[in-house]
Amino acid sequence: MSIRLINAAMVRDLLPVSACIDLIRSAMSATSSGQTRLPPRTVMPLSEKKGFLAQMPSASAELESYGTKLISIHPSNRDSALPVIQGIVCLFDLNSGKPIAIVDAGEITGIRTAAASGLATLLLARENSTSCGIFGCGIQAVTHIDAMRAVRPIERFLIWGRNLDKLEQFSSEQQARTGIEVVATPDPEEAAQCDILCTVTSSAEPILNGDWVKPGAHINLVGAHSLTTREADTTLISKAAVYVDLMESVRNEGGDIMIPINEGAIDESHIKGEIGQLVLDEITGRVGEDQITLYKSLGVATQDLYAADYVLAKAVESNTGGIFE
Repeated sequence: MSIRLINAAMVRDLLPVSACIDLIRSAMSATSSGQTRLPPRTVMPLSEKKGFLAQMPSASAELESYGTKLISIHPSNRDSALPVIQGIVCLFDLNSGKPIAIVDAGEITGIRTAAASGLATLLLARENSTSCGIFGCGIQAVTHIDAMRAVRPIERFLIWGRNLDKLEQFSSEQQARTGIEVVATPDPEEAAQCDILCTVTSSAEPILNGDWVKPGAHINLVGAHSLTTREADTTLISKAAVYVDLMESVRNEGGDIMIPINEGAIDESHIKGEIGQLVLDEITGRVGEDQITLYKSLGVATQDLYAADYVLAKAVESNTGGIFE
């Protein structure tokens, strides 16, 4: 038995965000059409509030592999050089059940999450969108810059964050990396004036006010992932056409949507449907230039599975990665 080991640097080389957007299209259409097995994720809190261990298994009729993502989540790592999310994706052969790969999960998560936002933006944002406001300046901000550039002709990014020194350093680094205008702003309302908005923060309370958002904008809400946390206020959710990755995930973890529902501001029928249904043409997308569209991303394990399966295939093709016998 041999298992291929694929580290973070290899994942970055083998999985460009543009290719991952196509993978997420397949993953989400398969999920919404019932072609996947997707049990609820399990999250185990650790003692003394150290962090969490999460497990996310999945399988798909389209693939020759199945597997699970195992990650640790340690929020206190934001104060150090270590990533908040670390872990592995374990892949097994569909026919024999033998383990076939261990893939770095942190890099898979970063790329596939941004690719999901990229897919939603491709399907929902106005084609002439040229500016993007990003709330947050961590790894997801980096991958979202790449994802937005992959699907729309972005000429300018406005980046907002609470730590001004970190914010300015991040913006300078990203402008040098991309060669396009990346501007730091301490004013979230200024960032909210862009054509496309991506929130990738760890905030538990709204940092994006619906009154700031201009007509015709598209928003990707990414950071919050529990019933008690949210990045957008009720005003924004109420005025936007809302799309999600998975209805079950929203009911279990989507505070951005469930808090307004529990407040009585909207009901579940306000959600237009899943992004996979949009890929399948089962629901409608944007209906006008002035409509505000919004995608609530919580992440599903099939996204990790499709991304890791692709990385494994590319690693075998290029003879990349170590082999554990």
